[in-house]
Amino acid sequence: MLIERVKIISNSEIAHNIWEMFFDAPKIIGEYKGAGQFINILVEESWNHPLRRPMSIASVQDEKVSIIYKIFGDVTKKLSKKESGDNIEILGPLGNTFTNWNKESYPILVGGGVGLPPMLNLKSECEFNQIDHSIIIGARNSSEHFITHDPENNIILTTDDGSLGESGTVMNPIDRIIKEKKKPYIFACGPEPMLVAIRDYSLKNNIPTQLSVESYMGCGVGLCQGCVISKNRTDKKENSYHEQYSLVCIDGPVYEAKDIRFD
Repeated sequence: MLIERVKIISNSEIAHNIWEMFFDAPKIIGEYKGAGQFINILVEESWNHPLRRPMSIASVQDEKVSIIYKIFGDVTKKLSKKESGDNIEILGPLGNTFTNWNKESYPILVGGGVGLPPMLNLKSECEFNQIDHSIIIGARNSSEHFITHDPENNIILTTDDGSLGESGTVMNPIDRIIKEKKKPYIFACGPEPMLVAIRDYSLKNNIPTQLSVESYMGCGVGLCQGCVISKNRTDKKENSYHEQYSLVCIDGPVYEAKDIRFD
């Protein structure tokens, strides 16, 4: 983990309110371990927005890193105004990585909303290692998709309103693929309702699953204790704070589904 001042290569809108940024980050890449990790970006060097914003790494190519983000408020709007050649300060790489994606299992990658970037990163790693896999991408409507629906090549899009790909949530294609493939293993990142549904499904059907949890963060290094998620403990004893809860920034963001719960 380190702080690096990087130069932006490009910053463009790829779907409605969804942007992709590339920047040179040789030092960050030197510390990079794999898909699932994230960076914290200092968007504005002022007291108006003093906190960094966590962004999942979407790709690592040569000495270039990319992120994909959605405009939610003032800070991400300011980020979208950054231009090629501008400098920005980032902290990273942070967090852990997805594991057990290998030829001994069939990875099912599931991304929803702004949770898609780490899944695209993991997809690239599966392709590089020639691991057969599927990716399912969920969105509310077609305006939020920027990848082509291509079921023949195991790229499946869903929309809540049925405007593109399969109508409904990601759960239907997950269930279908699991019934078709041997040794399925789910890897997912997205909004909490999606992760809850996947966690419940995986536990009910005994499917190994890793979830990348999204959380608000103040520091990204465990000091502020702001990104807490409950551990799934079965004992009834009184436990210390750290036995009951996990910090997403340093213990995660990737967890085995059976190890956490969403209160």
